[in-house]
Amino acid sequence: MARYTDAVCRLCRREGQKLFLKGDRCYTDKCSVGRRSYAPGQHGQGRSKVSEYGSQLREKQKARRYYGVLESQFRGYFELASKRKGQTGENLLSILESRLDNVVYRLGFAMSRAEARQLVRHGHFTVNGHKVNIPSYLVKPGEVITLKEKSRDLDKIKSSIETNSFRQPPKWLDLDKNTLTARVVALPAKEDIDLPIEEHLIVELYSK
Repeated sequence: MARYTDAVCRLCRREGQKLFLKGDRCYTDKCSVGRRSYAPGQHGQGRSKVSEYGSQLREKQKARRYYGVLESQFRGYFELASKRKGQTGENLLSILESRLDNVVYRLGFAMSRAEARQLVRHGHFTVNGHKVNIPSYLVKPGEVITLKEKSRDLDKIKSSIETNSFRQPPKWLDLDKNTLTARVVALPAKEDIDLPIEEHLIVELYSK
């Protein structure tokens, strides 16, 4: 599957805020957004006022980039969200949060969602005792995510766990730090998601 392979710091600068795509680097003074807060490109410092459509598009792009999904995937998630009961925008965020790579990141096993995606692809986690190496796998309430025993000594994972020890998982995930096992308590709700995404703009964009 095609993936964005250029410098991810350009994505943060394009959205004008930190998307935390490079893990711990985003928390240091090396962060590109702090050093160059304007958009990348020749005309980055002279952009005009954003239109209504432009605001909606930027919000959609920001959400895509937070979770690292392609346009076709994102549209598929939107269609799935629109078929569920409740508000489409909130359903969309809940679906994105339920991706296995995001869950691994939320649990503190990785410094970024991109790193979490790589760990999942390499088969370091199980769901209900079965290996799942599909980052887009959507977890469900009651499922148990476990870091494999043989993966617990990997330097990358150990470093992430130590660095993220202060970070508490969201309340919809119940993590046992002794066994490095987590249970999905419920589907994530809007108040559980700490990302500055105005989901109603995304709904307006796709409703045109």
